[in-house]
Amino acid sequence: MAGNKYLKNASGTITEEAAIQSSAGAGDAGKIPALDSAGKLDNSMMPTGIGGDTKQIVASEALSAGNLINVYNNAGTLNMRKADATTAGKEANGFVLSSVSSSATGTAYFEQLITGLSGLTVGAQYYLSTTAGTPSTTVPSTSGNIVQKIGRALSATELLFMPQPDPITLA
Repeated sequence: MAGNKYLKNASGTITEEAAIQSSAGAGDAGKIPALDSAGKLDNSMMPTGIGGDTKQIVASEALSAGNLINVYNNAGTLNMRKADATTAGKEANGFVLSSVSSSATGTAYFEQLITGLSGLTVGAQYYLSTTAGTPSTTVPSTSGNIVQKIGRALSATELLFMPQPDPITLA
């Protein structure tokens, strides 16, 4: 969604200019910001240390909005994939809020509120599921599975993501 436009005096000539919705850094100094489609400022416009804890990472598989992700070293390149309780080493480190195609770069979020989910039980503890990329109230129980607490539901659509750093691998 394009931001609103405003009139600008460019050396005596009045021109229309679009406000920006994300910043590439110093080159955007002095430009007027616009809110995004959610009515918020993009994290790229926030001062260092303010805003979401995010990183741009390449997806090694297609990811859907709300997927829990595992961040890993793929031949020297940081990649993200669906977190999965069926395999040790694929614990949940973060999540995505938007779909990301395989081999594309997307925004990974860490330790904050996951929004846009559905069917959560308010107040319930959630674990990494054996269904890749998803949370569950069911604790994995099969040998070789990992048990990782990932957060608590604050509403039917919001999960406070605070993953247990060292999941337990079941014998």
